[in-house]
Amino acid sequence: MADLLLMLGFFAFSFGVGYLIISRIPQMLHTPLMSMTNAISAVTLLGALLLFAIPTTALEKTLGGIALAGAAFNLIGGFAITDRMVRLFRKRTAGPPGPAGESR
Repeated sequence: MADLLLMLGFFAFSFGVGYLIISRIPQMLHTPLMSMTNAISAVTLLGALLLFAIPTTALEKTLGGIALAGAAFNLIGGFAITDRMVRLFRKRTAGPPGPAGESR
């Protein structure tokens, strides 16, 4: 039980520090930070999977399942959003010329 309290305390502390740091980041840096949080979610996924590799209690398995689902949702959603943002900056292929002779 002491390990669980230690993990919950660490989670609360890291949540507070993360919120303070991220809230001060300019919006122009959002996309690079999104890629970094995808990597953090991947580490969380690995940690949750490792939790299932050792004998644990039902509470720990439940918390690990919640962590696994949340990290997977964040990872997949983060990559989808990052891909959409990156596509905004890609050059478009030359299509039919527009009214001013420019390609679309």
